[in-house]
Amino acid sequence: MILGICGSPRKKATEFVLNKALEMLSDLGFETKFFTVRGKNIGFCQHCDYCLKHKECKLKDDMVELYELLGKAKGIIIATPVYNGGVSAQIKAVMDRCRALVAKNFDFFRGKVGMAIAVGGDRIGGQELAIQQILTFYILNGMIPVSGGAFGANLGATFWSKDSLEGVMEDEEGFRSLRKTIKRFAELLRIYEGRLGNNG
Repeated sequence: MILGICGSPRKKATEFVLNKALEMLSDLGFETKFFTVRGKNIGFCQHCDYCLKHKECKLKDDMVELYELLGKAKGIIIATPVYNGGVSAQIKAVMDRCRALVAKNFDFFRGKVGMAIAVGGDRIGGQELAIQQILTFYILNGMIPVSGGAFGANLGATFWSKDSLEGVMEDEEGFRSLRKTIKRFAELLRIYEGRLGNNG
C-alpha cells in the first residue's frame, strides 16, 4: 500500500496535487491510501522520552490512526505546502511524532520508499528546501528516498500554485515534475517488491 500524507490544513492546492499523484499510482496498479492533517488533532512532540521508556507516545490523538497506516505502507508520499521556506507545522509535527514508532521498533521505516511533493505560492518559494526536510526524515529513518531526477524534478515534485487551486492546476512544469517523480517512485517500488518476492 502507498500512503499519501497531505500536510495542508486547507482543502486546496496541496491536497489536489497529492490526490492526482495517488490517482497516477492507482492507474499503475498500486493500492493507495490518503491521509490529511486537515481537521485532525495532532499535537507536537514534547521530547519527553516517554516513548523510549514505554514504547508508545503518551499523546493519544489522531496520530494513532496515522501510526497504523504507516505500518502498512510500503511507499510513502509526503506532500506539504511551503510555509516560510519549509514544511508546514503540521507535517513537522507528524515527522517528529514518528519518534515513538522508531522507539518501539528501530527498523520500523527501514526499506520503505519515500517521495516528496512541495507546493509554493511563488515559483521559487522554498519548494526544494521543504522537500529536503522530508527527504532528510526519510534518510534518518532508513527509508529509500526517491526524486524525479535531473532536468525538472531534481529532488521531487515541485508546484507553483500562485496561492490558488487554479494556479496549481495550470502548472504544466509542476505536473511534469510529478510525472517524472511518480515514474521513478513506481519503478523502485516494483524492484523492491520483486526482491522481497524472490526472497520470500
